[in-house]
Amino acid sequence: MLSRKGLVPDDYLLTRLAEDVQQPKFKGKARKARFVAKNGTCNVAHTNIREQGRFLQDVFTTLVDLKWLHTLIIFTMSFLCSWLLFAMVWWLIAFAHGDLDQKGDDFVPCVTDIHSFSSAFLFSIEVQVTIGFGGRMVTEECLSAIAVLIIQNIVGLLINAIMLGCIFMKTAQANRRAETLIFSKHAVISIRNNRLCFMIRLGDLRKSMIISATVRMQVVRRSTTPEGEVVPLDQIDIHMDNPVGTNGIFLVAPLIICHIINKDSPLYELSPADLQNNDIEVIVVLEGVVETTGITTQARTSYLSEEILWGQRFVPTITEEEGAYAVDYSKFGNAIRVPTPSCSAKKLDEDGGIARFKLHEHSTPRPSVRRRQLSLRIKRQSTISPLA
Repeated sequence: MLSRKGLVPDDYLLTRLAEDVQQPKFKGKARKARFVAKNGTCNVAHTNIREQGRFLQDVFTTLVDLKWLHTLIIFTMSFLCSWLLFAMVWWLIAFAHGDLDQKGDDFVPCVTDIHSFSSAFLFSIEVQVTIGFGGRMVTEECLSAIAVLIIQNIVGLLINAIMLGCIFMKTAQANRRAETLIFSKHAVISIRNNRLCFMIRLGDLRKSMIISATVRMQVVRRSTTPEGEVVPLDQIDIHMDNPVGTNGIFLVAPLIICHIINKDSPLYELSPADLQNNDIEVIVVLEGVVETTGITTQARTSYLSEEILWGQRFVPTITEEEGAYAVDYSKFGNAIRVPTPSCSAKKLDEDGGIARFKLHEHSTPRPSVRRRQLSLRIKRQSTISPLA
């Protein structure tokens, strides 16, 4: 492609946002299924649920969780059924009182201008949606008609309140706000502040802030207890490096969330080779309150072993331009290779830590430096005169 050669240095690794990532295709060894997809959906299927009636005990949440098509069908059918039901009641009242028969001018009906079921249906619609065309109305002749009028108005108000509330909640759902909360496609492991760290980058595309934003990380893997119990999805919390002492963040610009791989970390004994051979999944959860609506929202993503890049770090995305800070989201997922120990954090601590690694790094020239020194030596020898 155009961006891979010439325009971008070789040290950069271009990535895309997490929402655009497709499931990787593997050859040979079958990888475990994701617990949380890149877009945040949980890959869990609930089966053999015998007590289905529990969903009906919370009808409002059930209606909100339905698809839009099903919600609109229920919305339409609730009004049609109520109109037809009360149209039948109005027709029975008119039939019992004799309003359907032709009477003289002195006859007072329960409801004026009701001559058939069609006119009763039209009167039912007028009562429930408070449309007064002026042709049909309830008289003082029948107390039952007055009672039905009151009941239908109350039923209509309840249906309007429930259905409009469901539609409002569906349009203002928290997951809609999460669409503009983005995560880096890859996670990286490299040296930061003299410690081996696991890092991801997250950002918010909107100007309206997420209030009281917090970030949590978990490692999901298969484990076995000392008693021999197999836990297929063992969820282990991992702590993040935050000088405030909490997980709260100020998400105005893209942030790099860092986890120090220490003795308490589930990644402490993993080397680059072990990381690729172990089926682990790191889940990242971002929670906060939407500033404009006050609704709590949550954005999720996950990183499998092959999506964790060892020996790389994220490039800066923020620059100062004309007295303001500008964020370049084209660099949001870019990572650059940096010198990093190719061993686990446990092995690194046993060998003397980062200081020992840096000392060895400075004493051993890089391959590019060695090649440059060798070329200069050959060039110098070629310029020496044979008489010398």
